[in-house]
Amino acid sequence: MALIFSVLLLLNLFLFTPIVKSVAPPKHIHGSCCPLPDTRVVLGIERTGEYFPLLEGKRIAVAGNHTSLIGEEHLVDFLLKANKNVVKIFSPEHGFRGTAPDGAYVPSGMDMDMGVMVISLYGPARRPTPEQLSGIDIIVFDMQDVGARFYTYISTMTLLMQEAAKSNIPIIVLDRPNPNGHFIDGPVLDPAFSSFVGMHPVPVVHGMTIGEFAKMINGEGWLGGNLRVNLTVIPMLYYNRSEMHHLQVPPSPNLPNMRSVFLYPSLCFFEGTNISIGRGTEFPFQVFGSDRLSPSDFTFSFIPQSLPASSNPPLIGRKCHGRDLRKYDIKEIWGRRRIDLSYLIDAYNSYPERHEFFNPFFDRLAGSNILRNQIKAGLSEQQIRETWQPGLESFKRVRAKYLLYPDFE
Repeated sequence: MALIFSVLLLLNLFLFTPIVKSVAPPKHIHGSCCPLPDTRVVLGIERTGEYFPLLEGKRIAVAGNHTSLIGEEHLVDFLLKANKNVVKIFSPEHGFRGTAPDGAYVPSGMDMDMGVMVISLYGPARRPTPEQLSGIDIIVFDMQDVGARFYTYISTMTLLMQEAAKSNIPIIVLDRPNPNGHFIDGPVLDPAFSSFVGMHPVPVVHGMTIGEFAKMINGEGWLGGNLRVNLTVIPMLYYNRSEMHHLQVPPSPNLPNMRSVFLYPSLCFFEGTNISIGRGTEFPFQVFGSDRLSPSDFTFSFIPQSLPASSNPPLIGRKCHGRDLRKYDIKEIWGRRRIDLSYLIDAYNSYPERHEFFNPFFDRLAGSNILRNQIKAGLSEQQIRETWQPGLESFKRVRAKYLLYPDFE
């Protein structure tokens, strides 16, 4: 039997043939455009020889969601099949299955397929309690990030690292590619504006994998109170941050394809305005518009509706006039290697009641009140970008200490 198990395990690792699938096979992300490189990236989750020995005899908690896949098999299933003692699951925004709408309260509960308790870190609290951490010897963290400061999986990781450090529980981070890891851009967050959509003094696009980011959080003392967690990052093999990386599944309900993933760092600023970015449509984060924008200047239109991915989207039921960014090839968007502020500035300048354009959430997304005031003052995109440069140069020096892979040129 031992020989048969070993053969099956090797087949699963190298051929990605699923053996146990309590989690239904996910809908694969669409929008791929480019051939795969000659050398396939080996994910951290696939390097079992590096982390299985650390799990022997341990009571394991998995911090994961629908993206925690090895081939088409979920990490929890994979560990259980390998006779690892998974006793608890921690899940982020959108829940363990990745289906909860944006911002929706996600309750905790038993996953009946796996027979493991799922503790929501996007429910009554954003961090685990000491009681929820009791009976755990080690945490395995595996989620697909998208490389933007305001994407909340890195905030969940931060709070989990803090509480694990307090309870002396080691964390293993299984590294994954950053689809927006080929550039660094945006204003650096002012710690006075720290929130769940931006906790650390980093730019909007930081150019790091989630494993590198965890090392930086730990190494720079950003856990606070002189805390350091016992952190192990399982790096990838053959990862090149200058190549385009296509995600296996949508990382969250409103990032359904690679175009939305690549546009996300530019369009998420609109979440702090009275402009819709297509939540409640079949093309979120690929358009923007408002019922206040003139149909003569913004000829594309859409009407947000209540959908499973966004049950109560902004401007629901209103005919919005705006721009359709689906006309851009994803290679073109990816190749810009920068945040595009023109969408935001254009919409602001065309909005009839400019004093109503921004809402209080904007400053938290931007990381300070500076960008809002710059736009209101009429600064051009180039003038704004020039003010980012000192902060970006300072960040790059910090970032360099934690890179696990060659940097882009």
